[in-house]
Amino acid sequence: MRVVEEANRAPIRGLKPELKRVTIHGHEIRYRIAGSGPVVLMLHGMASNSETWAHVAPELAREYTVVAPDLLGHGDTAKPVTEYSLGAQANMLRDLLAVLGYERATFIGHSFGGGVAMQLAYQYPDRCERLVLVGSGGLGQEVNALLRMLTLPGAEYVFPLFCSRGLRDTGNRIADWVTRRGLRPSPVATEIWRGYSSLADAEGRSAFFRTLRGVIDPEGQAVSAWDRFYLTSEVPTLIVWGNEDTIIPVAHAHAAHRAIPNSRLHLFHETGHYPHCEMPETFVDVLTEFIGTSKPACHTESDWHELLTNHQPSTDGYDPGVRAE
Repeated sequence: MRVVEEANRAPIRGLKPELKRVTIHGHEIRYRIAGSGPVVLMLHGMASNSETWAHVAPELAREYTVVAPDLLGHGDTAKPVTEYSLGAQANMLRDLLAVLGYERATFIGHSFGGGVAMQLAYQYPDRCERLVLVGSGGLGQEVNALLRMLTLPGAEYVFPLFCSRGLRDTGNRIADWVTRRGLRPSPVATEIWRGYSSLADAEGRSAFFRTLRGVIDPEGQAVSAWDRFYLTSEVPTLIVWGNEDTIIPVAHAHAAHRAIPNSRLHLFHETGHYPHCEMPETFVDVLTEFIGTSKPACHTESDWHELLTNHQPSTDGYDPGVRAE
């Protein structure tokens, strides 16, 4: 494993995260890093990349070491012909933390990244200090109808008609023209366009459909964390959601809050699927307050063995719309 710096200086507190790369198992992983102090690992959603945290990372870097990777198959990270399951992503992140020299971190995941964060916490509990779920997947069956439609057979062959390099480049030129005239797209529009743009290339589309079909099918979300909530009983957990989320309904946040022991819930009003982009200052305040007032989990092998052997999943607050993995 080797780390290659994109710049010649180390991360500086309060500045824009630097883009770096590391080669792990022969695949190049890109990540952004800034700050010092306790480590926060920030995981983006499907068809997105680490830039999604640009509105909050510089401020968080004043108090924490912010590490925001492009997940496997996303952004500038490698897109090999391989599996893109939650478990595979968790393994890559475990190795990334190891090569960077970080033993433990607070895991923060948005949407698909929330599912990855939970999987990482379950697979490697000794590395998880806290868990923050932002509009997270894996907490219920319901999901936006478009995502369900894209899992249908043959969707990957039709999709290029609506998302090609030519259309992407035309859109970029229009966006540049508008920006030069003093108008800026909203944070939500920027996130949507980022996702669209990432699918204009065949390599990105292939990775996207592999990722999508690993967690969603025509009926909705196909994986669930409900049967493992009891494993987070000693992990401080914050659930963050926009109450107008049209991708994953806010009902999932309420149900998970009832089911996850000692969890906290913060709802952003008049906010959709991207609270960290739509209300970044409040997001930073909520996250900083949570980290500052919660004691990091410290699981040992014996702790984990005791949980797995002597405790059973609780069905209290169980949402019948959630399917087991």
